Order: sequence, then C-alpha cells, then structure tokens
Amino acid sequence: MRQYLELCRKIIDEGEWIANERTGKRCLTIINADLEYDVGNNEFPLVTTRKSYWKAALAELLGYLRGYDNAADFRALGTKTWDANANANREWLDNPARKGEDDMGRVYGVQGRSWRRPDGGSVDQLRCIVEHLSAGVDDRGEILTFYNPGELHLGCLRPCLYSHTFSLLGDDLYLTSYQRSCDVPLGLNFNQVQVFALLALMAQITGRRPARAWHKIVNAHIYEDQLELMRDVQLHREPFPSPRLRINPEISSLRDLETWVSLDDFAVEGYQHHPPIAYPFSV
Repeated sequence: MRQYLELCRKIIDEGEWIANERTGKRCLTIINADLEYDVGNNEFPLVTTRKSYWKAALAELLGYLRGYDNAADFRALGTKTWDANANANREWLDNPARKGEDDMGRVYGVQGRSWRRPDGGSVDQLRCIVEHLSAGVDDRGEILTFYNPGELHLGCLRPCLYSHTFSLLGDDLYLTSYQRSCDVPLGLNFNQVQVFALLALMAQITGRRPARAWHKIVNAHIYEDQLELMRDVQLHREPFPSPRLRINPEISSLRDLETWVSLDDFAVEGYQHHPPIAYPFSV
C-alpha cells in the first residue's frame, strides 16, 4: 500500500503534463515505475485508502485466462469493465472487424489462448506454460504475452498489462509483469490484484510455491480530472494493514479455471478501507 501511495505522490511531484489523443484529456505522467508484491507471505496489495472492488479485478483476470472476447462473458463472471470499450469506443464501433454488441475483438486472453500462427494454426501460450511449470521446466521463456502488433487493429483496446514472465528457482515460482500504460488512480489497483492473483493461481495449479511478483509500468499517469481527488482526498488518508487473499484449495488445474471456478472461490480477509472515491473513467 505504501509503494502505491509513493507512486501517486511521485507522479504529482515530478510528473509532466502530456496530452492523450485517444481520450482528449491531459495526463500528469512519469516514465518507469516498479512495484513488488510478496505473494509467498500473502501480503495482498489491495488499496485501503479507498474502497477497492477487488472482485471485478479477479473476474476480469479469470476471463483473460479463459480467452474470452465478449463483454457479456465478462459480465457473467462479475465485471462490467469491458462494457465501455466494447460498446462506447467510437473508433472500435466504426471498425469493420467488430462482430456486434459486446464484441471486444482479439484482445488480451484471446492472444494468450489462441495466438495465430502463419500456417493457420494457433498457439495456446497459457497451456504451454502450465505444462512446463507443472513438470518443473523453466526454459527462460515462460512468457504469456497479449501484445500482438499484427492484430492490434482487430481489438477494441491495445493491452495495457500486456506480458507476464514466469521463473522457477527450485520449487519457488516468480512472476515479472509488464504494463505499457497505467491509469494509476483507477486502474492500478485492478492491475495489482491481477498480478498478485496470477502468480498465486499459477503456483497453485502447477504445484509450486508462490514467491514474489514484480510489476513494471512504463507510462504511469493521473488524468487531469482525477488529480484533485487524488491530491486532496486519497493522499490525505492513512492506509490500513494489507489484507490476505484466500483461494479455494480445490482449484488444482487449468481445466478448473476454465470451467467451474467463480468469484465464490476467492475471499479477502482483514480488509479495512476508507470510503470509495468515484474517479472518472476515460474510454
């Protein structure tokens, strides 16, 4: 929690104003931010200086792991995070590749579960990684990437949290996640939850011990219509201790994640928080 607040302060103190063409807004921006999460000791990086809707973040992660490409499927899991980008993004609405209402195109989990090969086949990146880690194999290339430059035009949004590298040292599993762009007041807590939970889940289904996760952000920013709430409200609140994430121990395979796992299989213990803050969302 402290490192999150330190990043927010750094953006306010050192950031530069940059115009964002997609949203038509300015962003107070810094380049390069590094966060670290102790997954092995279950120090869940949930923001406590405002209420965090962690269930939606886990639902979104679960949809990625299943390779979903439709906002309706994400809503069924328990999150509406893709409604706006699928249905209110004018550039995507005018894109001939869009299949209709709620279609997201070839984004995120689609690339992770069905990366197209030149010969017409596809690669299930996630399954390959799970098989390797389950066998104790780390070839220094256990990389799950959602960023496919050849198909960016076929999706409603370029992936932000776009790459995850898994590393084994003995039975200890580590994760290094890369994010090209981050809306810090609104989006970062989602992303923190997802990086943490991804390592915890992957360790559980491959029989490894979760260790540490590193979360590297290239462009970290605060939108101009979020600045006052962050500077004058959230940063004046004292954080509470980190809560703990509980995952159903019966989840033991990728097949489980693909089929029966739901939000009922996750719980957060000891979560104290301040009141919510309604940060504006930019499509």
